[in-house]
Amino acid sequence: MSSVWGNKVKISIFGESHGEGIGVVLDGAPAGLRLDMDELLLNMGRRAPGKDKAATPRKEADVPNIVSGVLNGVTTGAPICCFIENTNTRSKDYGNLLSKPRPGHADYTGYVRYRGFNDIRGGGHFSGRLTAPLVFAGSVCRQALRKRGVEIASHIYSVGDIKDEPFNPVSIDGELIKRLNKRSFPLINEDIEDDMRSHIERARLDRDSVGGIIECCAAGIEPGLGGPMFSGAESLISSVMFGVPAVKGIEFGAGFDITRMYGSQSNDPFEYIDGRVMTSSNNNGGILGGITSGMPILFRVAIKPTPSISKEQNTVDLQSGENTTLEIQGRHDPCIVARAAVVIESALAIALINL
Repeated sequence: MSSVWGNKVKISIFGESHGEGIGVVLDGAPAGLRLDMDELLLNMGRRAPGKDKAATPRKEADVPNIVSGVLNGVTTGAPICCFIENTNTRSKDYGNLLSKPRPGHADYTGYVRYRGFNDIRGGGHFSGRLTAPLVFAGSVCRQALRKRGVEIASHIYSVGDIKDEPFNPVSIDGELIKRLNKRSFPLINEDIEDDMRSHIERARLDRDSVGGIIECCAAGIEPGLGGPMFSGAESLISSVMFGVPAVKGIEFGAGFDITRMYGSQSNDPFEYIDGRVMTSSNNNGGILGGITSGMPILFRVAIKPTPSISKEQNTVDLQSGENTTLEIQGRHDPCIVARAAVVIESALAIALINL
């Protein structure tokens, strides 16, 4: 089981959803970085569960206990180890999953891969709870990136068929970035929040779940980072994004819509603005040939509906070898998209600091 990622700056995530706790070791972070703990805790809180009906009622404080690598609030250059205690577990809700795997979840594949020794409680190491230490590590990286003028933000691009306004792909407003980074339900057009929440609530009352799309950006990226073929910026970003549970797809810039354009439409024309080479459009999402162009990095990730739903579903009994049904107990998100936004931002920060 590999939960290590990175080259220049590495993360190693450990723990299980219902174990003693979860955490991360961040190796390679620069020394001398004074951490803004208020900002870090804000990010942890944006991901934390138990806040409203759009999320799981499981309440976890998600207070990071930094046990190494930081002295008097400043990074020392040594590996930073963060431990987050699990305080609100109900493992009995998962007893029947030992033999009846949840459709859409990693219960069956984990059972096969680890010969039945995987921790099934709350999804174990496959759980979305493991994104909490990812947010911690990403928050540290974000603060280091800000020293280089890089700012990251995201918003809920869609829930079901309900869509927010997209980012301006050429110029990301700094005040908008600040506003989005403070919201637990980040939207550019906040007038659609009630519609999105109503859609999520209908799914919850129907014992179901819904998915959506998160749009994420990084502004202030210098040109020339990355490389062709397998060392490209898109490859690096994509690889860490697929480490986030529930991510099923990613598209950069115009994404799949670029296939409906002519080359004369999809090409981003170059121009000098205040002595800088820029483009008048950004259909390629700020990356050309795997190398950053200096335009904002822009991409969208698809988040699938939460697989743990309380509706009766068909499954199999791995002990008896028979077909059966399953009604899932426990506390689960009717929609993970809002809580996942800061996770995607954090994963991007970890990818960018490795560039």
